[in-house]
Amino acid sequence: MNINQFKHRLKNTMKKSDRIFIVGHADLDLDAIGAAIGMYYIASALRKDAYIIIDDLKKEKGVDKVLSERDLDLSIITSNTLKEMTPTIKDLLIVVDCNKNFLLQEKNVIEYFSNIVVIDHHEENEDSIKTSLSIIDNKASSACEMVTDLVRSYKLKPTSYISTAILAGIILDTNNFVLKTTKDTFYSAYFLTSLGADPNRVQYYLKQDLDEYIERQKALTNIEVLHRKIALTKSDGKVKYRREDLAKLADTLLLFNDIEASFVIASLGDSTIGISARSIGNIAVNEILDHLGGGGSKHEAACKITTGTIQDIQKKLIDVINQYMNNI
Repeated sequence: MNINQFKHRLKNTMKKSDRIFIVGHADLDLDAIGAAIGMYYIASALRKDAYIIIDDLKKEKGVDKVLSERDLDLSIITSNTLKEMTPTIKDLLIVVDCNKNFLLQEKNVIEYFSNIVVIDHHEENEDSIKTSLSIIDNKASSACEMVTDLVRSYKLKPTSYISTAILAGIILDTNNFVLKTTKDTFYSAYFLTSLGADPNRVQYYLKQDLDEYIERQKALTNIEVLHRKIALTKSDGKVKYRREDLAKLADTLLLFNDIEASFVIASLGDSTIGISARSIGNIAVNEILDHLGGGGSKHEAACKITTGTIQDIQKKLIDVINQYMNNI
C-alpha cells in the first residue's frame, strides 16, 4: 500500500496527538535514523513536541555521523526516559523501518501507547505490531523513500541536513541504487537533492573503516553455492561482527554472476549469532528466515539467534533453504 493513500489520515492522527514519539529498530542503520529524523521534522512542522527514542549504546558509524552533524535540536530520549514521561492516550508512537516489537530499540515500548502508527517497507506476518494504522509498502526501497513521499505530499521543505539524512537511508537500502530500485526511488532521490540533499555527504556517511573491511572480507573465504543461485557463507566464530557488517557482506555476494540470493552467518557477540540475507527478488529471503525467528522483506531479511553454534545454525538454514527451493 502506497503511503500517499494514508497521508491525510496520518496527518490527522498526528494533529490530534499531544506528543509524538518515534522509534526504529535496534541496531539503528541509516534508513531507520533517516526515517526517524524525517518524521520528527514532519511532527515539528505540525507544531508537535516530538521525541526520537534511541537505546543503542553502540551505533553504526554512519548513524553516529548523521547525529553528530545535526543542525536542528533533535529531542533524543531513551526508553527509561519515556517511562518517566508517562505517555497518555493522547500521545502517539510512530514506528519506522520495522513492524515487529521484538526488533525495536526496546520491545516493551509499545505497551506505553494505545495510539501507534507503523511506517515500514518490510513484509508483515503474524508477529507484526497490531495497530489501527499500519502503513506497509514492500514495494518501496526503504522507509526513507516512504517518508520522502510524505514530505513531498505535505509540501514541506526540509533543510539540507534533513534531506541528506533521508537520502542516505535510500542509498543504503538500495546499495547505491543497485537493489530494489524503481522510478519512484529515483524520483525521491531527485526530489531530495532538489531540496539540498548532498550526495557527497551521503558517501561520507557510508564510508567504511579499512581494517574492519579487511576483517569482514575474511568471511568470504567460506562461500558455498546452493541450488546454483544461493550464496551462503559463515565466519569461523572467532571474530565478532556487527549487524551492518553482515548486511554489507550479503550485498557483496549479490554482485557475482548467477547469484540471486545470499546468506551470511556470523557471531554478533554476547552468545548471539546473526544471519543477514539479500535477494534480487526471485527468492523471498524473509520467508526463509521467518522459520528461524527473523523477518524482513523478500529483498532483505535478518535474524538473531541465541542458541546453538554457527555450524548448527548453518545446518538449520540449509535445511530451510532446501525446503523452500523444493516448494517453489
